[in-house]
Formats: sequence, C-alpha cells, structure tokens
Amino acid sequence: MVQGVSTVKHVVAIASGKGGVGKSTVSVNLAVAAAQLGFKAGLLDADIYGPSQARLLGVADGVMPEVVEEKIFLPIEAQGVASMSMAFLTREKTAMVWRGPMASGALQQMIESTRWGDLDVLFVDMPPGTGDIQLTLSQRTQLSGVVVVTTPQDIALIDARRAVEMFNKVSVPVLGMIQNMATHVCSNCGHEDPIFGSEGGENLANEYDSRLLANIPLSRRIRETSDAGEPIVLAEPDNAGALAYRDAASVIMASLDKAARPAAPTISMTD
Repeated sequence: MVQGVSTVKHVVAIASGKGGVGKSTVSVNLAVAAAQLGFKAGLLDADIYGPSQARLLGVADGVMPEVVEEKIFLPIEAQGVASMSMAFLTREKTAMVWRGPMASGALQQMIESTRWGDLDVLFVDMPPGTGDIQLTLSQRTQLSGVVVVTTPQDIALIDARRAVEMFNKVSVPVLGMIQNMATHVCSNCGHEDPIFGSEGGENLANEYDSRLLANIPLSRRIRETSDAGEPIVLAEPDNAGALAYRDAASVIMASLDKAARPAAPTISMTD
C-alpha cells in the first residue's frame, strides 16, 4: 500500500504570517468539521518546533504511531481524523533544537513516510512565517490551496499579507481568510465587543480578491474545549464558533471539488 500524499485528493495548508492567531485551533476544527460533513479528512501538524495537535486532538503524551515495514508511519486516528505530528514522535517537554534544514527534513519524512490512505482532504497546520517549512511543503506536495488565518488588528494583518504574497509567489491559490478572535461576547451581559477590531479580515480578503470564510469569536469555551482535547465542533456543535467552523469547512470542500489539483510549483528566489 502506497505511503505519502499521492492517495490524498486535496492538500490544504492552514497558514498565518505570525504566531498567536489561533491557527492550530482553526486547523483542528476545520479537519474535524470536514469529517463531520462526511469527508475522509486528515491533519498534518507541520509546526516542527511547536507541535500542538496531539493536545488539541486529545492524544495522550507518549502515544506513538504504529510503524510498519520498518519505516512507514500509520497515522493516529483521533476525533474522526487521521493525524500525524512531531508531538507523536517526542514528548511534550522535548525541545526541537534543530536548524532549518533539519526541521525541513523532518517534515519531508512525515509527508512521505506516512501511509495516509484515500483521504478527501489533508489539512496542514503550518508554523508561522514564510520560511523553510512553507517552501518544503510547497515543493513536496501539490497544494490545492491555502487558508490564511488572521486576527483583526493591523499588526496581524501586516504578517497575513506576507503569507498571502508568499503563497502567490509559489502559485498556490488562496481559498480564503479566517478571522479569529473577531469579537468578544460578555458572558454576564451579552454585550459584543470587537476588542481587536472588526473588519480587518474582510478588508484583507477584498484586497486580494478572495473571501472571508468565517469570523470566529474570542470564546472561553473554544479555549476550554481545546485544552481538554475535544474541538469545539465536537464538544458543542451548536456553539457559534462551531457553526462558523463547519460553514467554513463546507465552503472549502465545495471549492476544492470545483478546482483541479494544481501541479507542484517550481520555486525560485527573486528580489
């Protein structure tokens, strides 16, 4: 049986220009939501230095993937999705003190040595930035598209633009933007307050002739369910955040069905 992503219909990167915007939480909820919609979904944690998907999926520290034929990983099934993460190969307290080429090599091995099977979609939780990992993924897989995660404030949008520009340079289509921490609803009085701003994600989508896939609220329940290893789309399917994630996953999957899988890009560096 073949390993690698050759049996995966679509590979979708979930990216951001900076850390702290909730990209990993968005990634796991989109993957689980896609599974809830009836698709065979997978989740690759490409954040080599700060893998978090084991915790978000409720996989206990120390649980490792089964190895077959001495070198092939079988993904860990958790919350309805097939998953692989550096967190499954180390312990929570292990620090990856590696230079860039070593991290890129580790990602390449996870991509090529995992037996993903016949998936409809593999979501890839990217690390922040526009460096080695992003280029390795673009070179080693035929990305069907990227979803850019941002928060509404200007400082986050600056870095989100860099992410969009980077994927434009390597000819990866931007499927849309997700604005996280879009608004806060007071648990006492119900007052809604866009504490980080309100229209940054929508303006960014318009700037690049894209679309805003979802506004995800700043929610204590999303944080609590994430920490507990049960994504909000499973823990509280009628929660406003869960509904937004599910709607976004539905739009993403519909757009992938309409688009042909692009050829892998040739990457060259220019000024």
